Amino acid sequence: MTKTLRRFNAIVFTGLLAFCSAVSAQERTESIELVDNSASIVNVRDFGAVGDGQFDNTEAFQKALNSLSPLGGTVEVPVGQYRFSGNIIIPQSVTLRGPWNSVTAHNGCRDRGLPKPTDDGATFIVTANQGNEDADAFITLNTNSVLQGVVLYWIDQKENDDPVPYPWAIKMRGKNPAVIDVELLNPYKGIDASENERALIRNVHGQPLYRGIFVDKIYDIGRIENVHFNPWWSMEPKLFRWQMENGRAFVFKRTDWHYVLNTFCFGYLVGYEFGGSDSGLCNGNFLGIGADSCHTSVLVEQSAAFGILITNGEFVAMKGDNPTEVVVGKDNSGSVRFSNCAFWGPSEQIARISGRGMVAFSDCEFVQWDRNNIGKPAIQVDGGSVMIRGCNFQQKKNQAKLESTTERAIITDNFVSGELRIDSQCENARIEGNIGSLNK
Repeated sequence: MTKTLRRFNAIVFTGLLAFCSAVSAQERTESIELVDNSASIVNVRDFGAVGDGQFDNTEAFQKALNSLSPLGGTVEVPVGQYRFSGNIIIPQSVTLRGPWNSVTAHNGCRDRGLPKPTDDGATFIVTANQGNEDADAFITLNTNSVLQGVVLYWIDQKENDDPVPYPWAIKMRGKNPAVIDVELLNPYKGIDASENERALIRNVHGQPLYRGIFVDKIYDIGRIENVHFNPWWSMEPKLFRWQMENGRAFVFKRTDWHYVLNTFCFGYLVGYEFGGSDSGLCNGNFLGIGADSCHTSVLVEQSAAFGILITNGEFVAMKGDNPTEVVVGKDNSGSVRFSNCAFWGPSEQIARISGRGMVAFSDCEFVQWDRNNIGKPAIQVDGGSVMIRGCNFQQKKNQAKLESTTERAIITDNFVSGELRIDSQCENARIEGNIGSLNK
C-alpha cells in the first residue's frame, strides 16, 4: 500500500469517526431533551387547591392527579391544611408528594404544647364517608403510584370516646404501589395492602384505631419497613380501652414471602395476626418486629408450610384477661419459628400452642409469666410439634407443659432458673441437656 493510499484511508476513517461522533452526540442530546420534556411536576395549587382547612379539595386534587395520566409525574402539595369530603385516586405512575422528607410524628400534640397536625407540613383533613367503613378508601393507589410526605387526620374523631367507623385510609392496588413517609395520625382503618404485587410501605407512623395494615391476596413479594403504631394521638381512657379490646395492628392473610422489617405497635388486642383466606395462607420473613402492651402479641391462626420466620422480635403481653405473647390456634398446620426473641409481661403465659403444625423457639429470652402465681407454665402445648432450644427461662416457675395430645417435642440445652419444671405427657418427647441455676 502506497503512502498516498494510506493517507487517503486515514483521512476517510477520521472523517467517518467525526461524523459518527457528531451523530452520537446529537442522539444523546435529543435523548436528554426527550427525558427533560417528558418529566412532569405540577403544583396542586395551580388546579384550585386551597390549604386553609375549610375548602373542599377533593375535585382540585383529582384534577391535578388526572392531568399527569397516562404518562405519569408528580403532584406537589405545599404546606397547608387540605380538607376532603370525598375520595381521591392516584393514577398509574403518578406521585402525590407533600413537603415531609421524613415521616413526622405529632405525639402529645394535644396536651404538651407540641405542633399539631394543622400547624406544619401538609395535612389532609379527612371527613369522607363517616360511619361507613365499607365505602371506598380515602386514597387509592395503582401501579407504580406513590403517596409521600403528608399527614392524614380525621378531625371529627373524638379523643375520649368510642371511635366512629371510616373506610380504609389508603388502598394499594396494581403493581409496585408505595406509601412512604406518611403519618396516619388517627384513622379507623389504616392501609389495605392487599390484591397487589410488590407493594412498599416504608416510614409510616400513627395510631390506627381498629386495623393498622391488612395484607391478603399477595402473589409476589411485598415489603413493610419502619412502621410504628403508637398511641400518640390519644391515650384517653375510653378510646384507648376500645382500641385495646378491638384493635389489631398488623394482619397477614394470604401472602407469598412478605418481608417485614423494624415494625412496632403499642396497645392493641392483637399485635401481629397471621392466618389465611380463600386465596391461601401466610408465610414471610419478619425481622426486628415488636408488640408492646397488647393482650396477644402474636396470634397464629394458620400458616403456610414454608413457614413464618420471626427473628429479633420483642413482645410484651400485659392487658386484659389471660394476656399471652404467642397464641397458635387449633387450625394451624404450618411452621412458625421464633429466633433470638425476647418475651416479657407481666403475662399469664409466654405461649399457648395448639393445632397440627410445628412451633420452634431458639435462643430466646423468657422473662415473665404466671403473673398471678397460680402455677401456669411459660409454654403450654396442647397439640402439634414443638422445639425449645438454647433459651433462657428467667423465673423460678414452671417452664413447660406438654399435654398427651402433643405429637412431638424437643426441649434441649436451655437455661432455667432454679429447678427444671417441665410436665410432659407427650409419648414422643426428648427433654435433655437443660441446666438449672446453682441457687435453686
